[in-house]
Amino acid sequence: MKEPRPAQKDAYSLILEAIDLGLYKPGDRLVESELADRFGVSRTPVREALQRLETQSMLTRDGRSLMVASLDHNQLAELYVVRSELEGLAARLAARHATEEEVRVLRAMVEEDRALLDAPTALARANRRFHKQIHLASHNRYLVQQLDLVHRSMALLASTSLAAEGRGERALAEHDAIVRAIEARDGDAAYAALRTHISQAFETRLKLDAGARRAS
Repeated sequence: MKEPRPAQKDAYSLILEAIDLGLYKPGDRLVESELADRFGVSRTPVREALQRLETQSMLTRDGRSLMVASLDHNQLAELYVVRSELEGLAARLAARHATEEEVRVLRAMVEEDRALLDAPTALARANRRFHKQIHLASHNRYLVQQLDLVHRSMALLASTSLAAEGRGERALAEHDAIVRAIEARDGDAAYAALRTHISQAFETRLKLDAGARRAS
C-alpha cells in the first residue's frame, strides 16, 4: 500500500508563505511570470492568487504593478489593539480548555526556544509557532480563524521586533509567564500575561520604527 503524498500547496499559500518568511517585503513588486517560475506553477493560478491577495489588502497596486503592502502607523496601532484582545482571549480559553498534552507542548516550546536567542529570524518563526499553539489550545475554531487573519497581516511588517537588542530574552520570559498561568489554569492571569507580551512587542516595534526614521 502506497503512502499518501503530502498535499501540494497552492499558489496563494506559496506566495503568502513567501511574504511571511520575508522573501518578499513591503514595497517589493510581485511579477506574475517570475512567481510562476519560482514556484513551478502556471501563470493562471498565480494571477488568481494575486487578485485574492489584493482584495485582502496584502498587496497594493502601483499603476499596473502589484506590490507587497505596508502598514502605516495608524494601521499598525489598530492591528496591535485587535491582536492584543484576541490573543488575550485565546490565552484565557487555553487556561480553561487546553489538554495536559497541549500544556506540556507549550512548556517544551519555551525551553527549546532559548537555544534560538542569537538567531532572530529562527526565533521569530518559533514565536509564531508558540502563538499558534495557544490559539489551537483555546479550542475555539472561530477565534482561531480571526487570529489567522490578524497574523496574516502581521506578515506585512518588514522586520521582527525580536531583532531588537535584548527583546528575544524578554519575550521568552513573557512566554514563560503565559505558560505558567495556563499551567495554573488561571485564565485571568493568562489573559493579562499575553496582553502584556503584545504590549511590549508593540512598544519595541514603535522604538524600532522611530530609530529607522531618525536614520533616514
